[in-house]
Amino acid sequence: MNYFSLFFKKCLLFGIFLIISNLLDAQISLCDSVDITSASNSGNFNVDNYSENDGIRNGPDYFGSTIFYPKNTNHLLPSIIIIPGYANPEASMQAWGPFLASHGIVTMTIGTNNIFQYPNARKDALLDALISIKQENSRAASPLYNKLDVNKLALAGWSMGGGGAQLAAVEDSSLKAIVALCPWLDPNTTNSSTVNHNIPIIFVSSELDAIAPPSSHADMQYQLTQSSTKKLIYEINNAGHTAANNPLNSQGDVGRMVLSWLKNYLEDDSCYCPLLLDIPNSASRHETNINCQTNNISENSIALILYPNPTKNIINIEAKSWINTEYKILDLNGKIVYKGSINNDLIIDISFLESNIYFICLNNKYYKILKI
Repeated sequence: MNYFSLFFKKCLLFGIFLIISNLLDAQISLCDSVDITSASNSGNFNVDNYSENDGIRNGPDYFGSTIFYPKNTNHLLPSIIIIPGYANPEASMQAWGPFLASHGIVTMTIGTNNIFQYPNARKDALLDALISIKQENSRAASPLYNKLDVNKLALAGWSMGGGGAQLAAVEDSSLKAIVALCPWLDPNTTNSSTVNHNIPIIFVSSELDAIAPPSSHADMQYQLTQSSTKKLIYEINNAGHTAANNPLNSQGDVGRMVLSWLKNYLEDDSCYCPLLLDIPNSASRHETNINCQTNNISENSIALILYPNPTKNIINIEAKSWINTEYKILDLNGKIVYKGSINNDLIIDISFLESNIYFICLNNKYYKILKI
């Protein structure tokens, strides 16, 4: 009887595995091109830009704007607005424009009426710029006429601009994502009500930031953000206050984390979710409350072959090219349950795992396996 029950359980698990495999196969073609390398570098779209001199609305609560956009697209585009920090001009954030636009995200950078404005004024500037970017979709002379998804909007800022982006999220619940880069909010007056919103937010901080030390700024803001809000904090090792101003910094880790956040929450592209759980080599801190559902996992069955699958104890690897000896095993929620190194025989021992469906990450690609 026990043998029959065990046999039935394994058959049932195998059936579930086949069902999930078929569902995943429909996702594979969409996710094959998504990995850490692709997200850490410029995307495939050619990029152009234009400014207020070309007809963008001149909002009263901000000064100057530039819109970077991907060319030759055939779908409605999401947008993000980015504002700089205290005593800094719009140009200080413009490295983000070509990068995000090359990945299909329209990026508007703005300046402030006074470079010495505090977070609350930068909040007003961002909310005002939302009016301007929406108008580009209906302005007949705009390069983005009828090309924007005005329901997919995100805000970002650096330093006091990052503080302003969080304040804006409290006022506008229609936003899809917030990016806070080395964010500054007065620690003496900031509390849970200050940042009480449910907009998914990523914090990028710097370990050696003397202007917005993580312990009294990004870390505190992360903890004060309600637990029901999707949030992630990535602290850059041995870096200062301007480390997040360029997406290519830290070997592209900065761009990869922010882009993956925007793709996942602004664009609803779940292929990027596992990249958020893959802790960057440059991280001195990484904490999050997000999970990646099954259909967020991408796989590549061409570069590597794993067998037997299903398996009881070991996975053999047949590699068609060089692979990194480090691997990670994730459960169905995208949580890393084990990390290890491949031995000289290209074998992974999974005998210690409970019977279930897992994903093995090798060379930044995800492969589904069934442990029976």
